[in-house]
Amino acid sequence: MKLHPATQILIWCVLVAAMQFLTPTTLFVTGALVLSLAFALSGHKFVQLMRRTRWILFSLWLIYAYSTPGQDVWDAPFSPSLEGLLDGGLQLMRLLVALAGLAILLDRLHRQQLIAGLYSLFAPLEWLGLSRERLAVRLALTLHYAEVAMLRETRSWQDWLHSLFEPHGEVSKSMELPVYRFARLDVLLLAGVLLLLWLAVR
Repeated sequence: MKLHPATQILIWCVLVAAMQFLTPTTLFVTGALVLSLAFALSGHKFVQLMRRTRWILFSLWLIYAYSTPGQDVWDAPFSPSLEGLLDGGLQLMRLLVALAGLAILLDRLHRQQLIAGLYSLFAPLEWLGLSRERLAVRLALTLHYAEVAMLRETRSWQDWLHSLFEPHGEVSKSMELPVYRFARLDVLLLAGVLLLLWLAVR
């Protein structure tokens, strides 16, 4: 039985949130399991996401290494701190787990399923007078133009930036989303992951 797209998105959100409350040892053990699962199920997508974010991840690690006060790693004017390297490693693991879960999610859901899942999750926003139909359409357009920009063959970041301001072709004026029903398994899994999040926060 295939899970509802909204359930899969919520499981990923809970996973990312739970990583913030785990102890370092539990974080690295859990992270190793999630990374292994991502390589086994969605290795190509995971490597693709890491390649696109590698400089962001490396920059974040350097920021933690040089901005966190603590014991110097070596005796030099511009030495990173040991505490900064450790804190940066923890944040790096949290981000890698988030990317691993996202790779699995994107590999299991095509764009229409992803938007349909978010459309279901947007339902409470109607209580605030917001239209989830408008949000779904704007999200679909954002994903469409992002995909067009990434598929363009550009040689430098200047070319990529210039392509963002070029006019794009017309997209479809209508959009159909598949309708999914929440099954008993969806409810059980959501209850389980929320329980795990509550245990992690305690």
